[in-house]
Amino acid sequence: MVETNLTVDAKGLSCPMPIVKARKAMNEIQDGEVLEVLATDKGSKADIQAWAKQIGHQYLGTIEEESVLKHYIRKALSSESTEERSYEKTATNEELLKYLDQSVQIVDVREPAEYVFGHIPNAVSAPFGDLATHAVKLDKEKNTYVICRTGNRSDLACQQLVQLGFTNVWNVVPGMSQWNGPIEK
Repeated sequence: MVETNLTVDAKGLSCPMPIVKARKAMNEIQDGEVLEVLATDKGSKADIQAWAKQIGHQYLGTIEEESVLKHYIRKALSSESTEERSYEKTATNEELLKYLDQSVQIVDVREPAEYVFGHIPNAVSAPFGDLATHAVKLDKEKNTYVICRTGNRSDLACQQLVQLGFTNVWNVVPGMSQWNGPIEK
């Protein structure tokens, strides 16, 4: 059993809500204390892990019990944390729609189940938790548009792709939650 200082219930919520709740709860605990986030969204593991790393918090791990993911994050000391940042290059859904007929690379970082139930034609499925593995199959020089459900996972994914050497990367916002273009299933 992991000793925690605060538990946040994000069960039944999907991205970005587990991170939103975790971010808010971090303001309620002291530096060095441990936050437990309860979630049922399978994508929350990669999301919370990446968010914690970006801020400087220590992702301790995840325990799964009866379809509930229990994420544990140690709040960074003020000397360890960094300011949360957003990826600066964005494209709207409408802008991406204009480029569908051109030679662009669309990377969908949602979970496989989300992708299967509807994705942009020719989009490459590269779930955020496995992005580095999929990135080796992508063209680093090609214009790359990264999409998720709301723009949060794709924001982190864009930052990761740039660190991997990609040069022309855009985060698509607001993402698939408001996509009105063509869909494949």
